[in-house]
Amino acid sequence: MRVDTHFGGLLGDALAANLQGRLSHFIVDEHSPAIALFAPERRALNDEGDWYGEHAGKWLVAASRAAARCGDEALRARVLRVADYLVSIQEDDGYLGTYAPSRRFMVPQPPKPVSWNGEPSVRTWDIWTHAYLMLGLLEVHRHFGGSRYLDAVRHIGDLCLHTLSSGGIDITDLGNHFGMSATVLLDPAVDLHLATGDPRYLELARLVLRQADAHPPLALLSQCLAGTDVAFIATGKAYQLAWNLVGVAKLHRVTGEPALLRAVENVWRSIRDHHLTLGGGPWGGVAHRSREVFNAPGAFIPEAYVETCSTLAWIQLNRELLQITGEAHYAEEIERSAYNDLLAAQAPDGEDWCYYVFPNGRRVHTTYWRCCKSSGAMAVEELPDIATIARDPRTLDINIYGPGQSSALLEGAGRVRLTQSTAWPYPDDIRITISLEEPAHFALRLRVPSWAEGAALSVNGEDAGVPVPPGHYAVIDRDWHEGDVVVAHFPAQPILHRASHRNVQESRAPDGSAVHQEVLHVDYVGVTCGPLVYATDLIDGFKTSETVKLPEEAQALWLTLLPREHGEAPVIRLDPGYRTSLRFTPYFSAGGRRDGAWRLTWLSLAPERSL
Repeated sequence: MRVDTHFGGLLGDALAANLQGRLSHFIVDEHSPAIALFAPERRALNDEGDWYGEHAGKWLVAASRAAARCGDEALRARVLRVADYLVSIQEDDGYLGTYAPSRRFMVPQPPKPVSWNGEPSVRTWDIWTHAYLMLGLLEVHRHFGGSRYLDAVRHIGDLCLHTLSSGGIDITDLGNHFGMSATVLLDPAVDLHLATGDPRYLELARLVLRQADAHPPLALLSQCLAGTDVAFIATGKAYQLAWNLVGVAKLHRVTGEPALLRAVENVWRSIRDHHLTLGGGPWGGVAHRSREVFNAPGAFIPEAYVETCSTLAWIQLNRELLQITGEAHYAEEIERSAYNDLLAAQAPDGEDWCYYVFPNGRRVHTTYWRCCKSSGAMAVEELPDIATIARDPRTLDINIYGPGQSSALLEGAGRVRLTQSTAWPYPDDIRITISLEEPAHFALRLRVPSWAEGAALSVNGEDAGVPVPPGHYAVIDRDWHEGDVVVAHFPAQPILHRASHRNVQESRAPDGSAVHQEVLHVDYVGVTCGPLVYATDLIDGFKTSETVKLPEEAQALWLTLLPREHGEAPVIRLDPGYRTSLRFTPYFSAGGRRDGAWRLTWLSLAPERSL
């Protein structure tokens, strides 16, 4: 059952910027550079290809959603023009990529030693590009109809199924990171099955997973079921691994096989417990680890990286688990990522994006072709469909808070509208006004943040009389009338977080005894308030780091949330007593969201305050 959500506030601004910026300008027709890659005359001569073809499918996904959500006829026309062009140049066998015939995924390539990132034979992202084209054309069909778009995806699916089942080619030979850049095909294969009901595409999904699991360096399903930390599955590439697990989760939704859900939940716990920044983004870049590969569990350094593509895949993975289980912690992770590392990557103009964001580091807007500009645009467009969902025909779940309105047709209730009035994600009560055609009985499930100790709910000024457990949903199941008002009170105060950067050497002495020596240990503190991570700009206007000594007194005396002034974001003041106070603002906006601005989430602690 569809729920239509229109955000105001920060997320509304992000969606509006996305529409007016990236989605309206990056691609406008078949001559746009990201679509011109597919022109038959250019395709015929392209021996490299790389990953740039992904932009077409990503744009189709995000632009289709935005055009349908906003009723933007100009954007809708551009989407259909681009989709029609792509369909018109699809080859008879179903191929719709950017590679010359000799380099296509259907053609075996001469073997070559596998590189550090698991790249076999000639480098190829051909399946990767087709996977995004499948998702993009399916999204066009979902919103605007047109059998030709669905038929084009069918032709791609048929070509992939024939190649992998009869062509003597294994999916793991078609992508780097020990095949993960090709096994992402699992996701659109399941979507194609859901769109058509055709069992062939379910078999394609199963075939991809079987081949992914049979490849020892990847062993996707087996390692996930065994609880292997995500850093040690294949290369630990965050974006690809999370996207693969989105496909596994969808396959579980179709088949109901418990092992698939266990595998996905194991990966989710590994990421959530060991591999997220305070802002909710998957991060890498510590020591020998690539900037886009999960850090080793327990590794910590404030200057590590979050790739915006990985934030997209993490939001999508939580989306799938939320839909399957209805458990609140998946929605909380989506909200945390959205209000922090995702918004921190987007510039206010909606056109510029950061490839990487750093808990401590410079904000750097990336270049024209970078993957993360399209991933960020996709991620923003994920949020309206997650914010409020119909759990069943008589239940609405509120997952993401913020000013705006959601509406749905509920069984026995007709059109129901929920209007949120609040300053959220800044500390504030959330006032939800119910509008409906006539009195009706249905349930509202309101997500209670895990940090909201002392949360309370009222209906029309009286206690709602239901349990309000942090980290779960509070359920108000009652008869509703026009104009009823629910007020959610989620107390938000500054919370101090601690982390450590350690280097421990293990060796053996000449007598065989174990030698254990800690050669580096630096402790850090960071601050959150409600769903937001807070950060400073350059300390004293010029320093890129700071060591602090925290007072001995109660935290409430020196860590203070200041009242909002003139509608600005609230400030947290840390007053250590020996120097001028430090001012923290929400991480996403620290430094003014301008290219080159510095953000410092973590401050090191003086040694005598070690953990």
